[in-house]
Amino acid sequence: MTARPAIPRTVWILGFVSLLMDLSSEIYHALLPAFVTVTLALPVVALGAIDGIAEATASFAKLVSGRLSDRQQRRKPWILAGYGLAAMSKPLFPLAAGAAELMGARFADRVGKGIRGGPRDAMIADETPAEIRGRAFGLRQSLDTVGALMAPLVAIGLMALLLGDIRAVFWIAAIPAVLSVSLAWLALREPERHVAESNPQPFFSGFRDIDRPTRRLLAVVFLFTLARFSEGFLILKGMDAGLSPTLSPLALVIFNLAFMTLAYPAGSLSDRMRPRSILLTGMAMLVAADLVLAQDVGIGGLVIGVSLWGAHMALTQGIFARMIADSAPAHLRATSFGAFHFVSGIGTLLASVGAGFLWDRDGSQATFLAGAGIAAVAMAMLSLLPDERSASA
Repeated sequence: MTARPAIPRTVWILGFVSLLMDLSSEIYHALLPAFVTVTLALPVVALGAIDGIAEATASFAKLVSGRLSDRQQRRKPWILAGYGLAAMSKPLFPLAAGAAELMGARFADRVGKGIRGGPRDAMIADETPAEIRGRAFGLRQSLDTVGALMAPLVAIGLMALLLGDIRAVFWIAAIPAVLSVSLAWLALREPERHVAESNPQPFFSGFRDIDRPTRRLLAVVFLFTLARFSEGFLILKGMDAGLSPTLSPLALVIFNLAFMTLAYPAGSLSDRMRPRSILLTGMAMLVAADLVLAQDVGIGGLVIGVSLWGAHMALTQGIFARMIADSAPAHLRATSFGAFHFVSGIGTLLASVGAGFLWDRDGSQATFLAGAGIAAVAMAMLSLLPDERSASA
């Protein structure tokens, strides 16, 4: 039996770059609610407005950067620009004295994330043989989630060490972001064939040229992300279940632990069986998670529900990316990934706004039941699509 190819060096580098940046960003994310409401004494609505505007703008950055990467046949400059902008935003957080400054910091951070997403995933697809793409995307996602898992624990530890000085913690949290950009700058290599084949195409023609299988998959992505609201609602559910505000970030720890544990095995399994089957299983796990969390659960039920939520992420995020890589032609990979991140971002934004409205009006049960219903519809839509066919590597 012929041995499968090894995961390329580029995938490992991008995985550790993601780990370092996520470690930094998630520390800010874990402490931002307290920073907004306590340190800056702003109303809770300010937090929602800041995040909503930043995420919406970042979604357009995802769309544009992917297309420009394909036009120029360059990946590394866009990856560096995205990670670099995110790193430069970090010192703005401890310097913020009000909502305007914080909005600027959050805007730069999210736009940086938007810029790098499509070109980064396209580089993984470019460098990875088709038969191990699932492993490659699973590995990057798993390493990324290691950073997200560590971040709330580091945030809690630093807050205890620095006696609750959030601004001091924010300064320290900038260090892994700088290391992330440095690693990408020094270690990533632009594939030679990109340099040789550079032949810019009209900007908008790329979006029109996305083929029907990819468009159908993007429609499923959008519908499914309408069911997948922000993990911040898991923290709120944790507080409902009995966690104190101080310990409520432990809900994210449980979520990321399940996500990290299963992301690589799920990706590897998609190289051996139909990715769609794994994706359907992941969608079913979200339905199950929502049905559990819709109940009046205690800590035990919370652990089960949040673990299922993390498992669904592991069985869908990397698998969606792998299926986009398989269906998109090589000259439209970053464009297709940009569209993928765009529809995901818009769907998640709409889902979070809707979830917040339902939570305020009808409580957590209505929020999670609505998510389960939409996820079930997305499952039905995916099952009706024609069978996927992998594009040639």
